[in-house]
Amino acid sequence: MLEAENKTALSRYSGWLYGAAIYNAVWGAMTVLFPQWLFAVLGLERPNYLALWQVVGMFVLVYAPAYWWAARHPVAHRHIVFVGLVGKLLGPMGFVWSWYTGALPLEFGVTILTNDVLWWPAFIGFVIESARLSGGWLAFLLGE
Repeated sequence: MLEAENKTALSRYSGWLYGAAIYNAVWGAMTVLFPQWLFAVLGLERPNYLALWQVVGMFVLVYAPAYWWAARHPVAHRHIVFVGLVGKLLGPMGFVWSWYTGALPLEFGVTILTNDVLWWPAFIGFVIESARLSGGWLAFLLGE
């Protein structure tokens, strides 16, 4: 278990994690309940895969309590933030591929800015600090 001073080091990210929890709850719920809202805001044609888009909303929504727990107890839930960061790195890569192949319009990238890129500094800092406090990357990745 990490010492008390290590808890303080990770606690400085709690505001970001609370923010991520609230953002994910709102964005995820809106996307599940009103899947067409983002397309209307962006002025895009309503796609015929709204049910699949609702699944994306559910994925975002389920991270809301996880980020809340991580904000309250950052040491205990530091690996949740790592999993979130992986998603926040893979999401933009998937978007770039989808845009490049013509599957998604460039305007859709606004979701990448707000769902992923906005959170990179805090999540990357949190994960780097967590690995350091765990005794290195191997210990952190092994769940130590």
